[in-house]
Amino acid sequence: MKSKSMARLGLSLLLCLGVGTLEGLETRPEIPAWYAGLAKPSWTPPPLAFPIAWTVLYVLMAFSFWRLWDLQTRSAARTTAMTWFLIQLALNALWSPVFFGWHGTRAALVIIIALLVAIAAAMVAASRVERLAAWLLAPYLLWVAYATSINIGVVAMN
Repeated sequence: MKSKSMARLGLSLLLCLGVGTLEGLETRPEIPAWYAGLAKPSWTPPPLAFPIAWTVLYVLMAFSFWRLWDLQTRSAARTTAMTWFLIQLALNALWSPVFFGWHGTRAALVIIIALLVAIAAAMVAASRVERLAAWLLAPYLLWVAYATSINIGVVAMN
């Protein structure tokens, strides 16, 4: 692998895992007190499952972004795919501070629904450029759909 490609992969990992780290810093202090006190749906996994799942998902996201950025020539389709990726990443970064930091479960629900739409749009746009980049986001879409159901349950139960 060329050094330019390695640098892009490193930056992609840094970007995605950096978002995850910042979200973890926002989330972690709220787990034992505020989050533990919420009524949650029966299908909510234990708190330990979240950092494991999210770490895997952020790595997959980074590889998706890297494939778009590094392995494809510049084009309008690539720019669109990368733009949708960054939009969904920004929505992802916004959700934790709203849900955990501000305890805004309803506002977070609006954000996570927008996030679902943005991930789907990112996948559609990526599929027009590089199919594997799109498929690398599939587990993320499924997890966020699952997380959305938990967010809906929290809103309904609290």
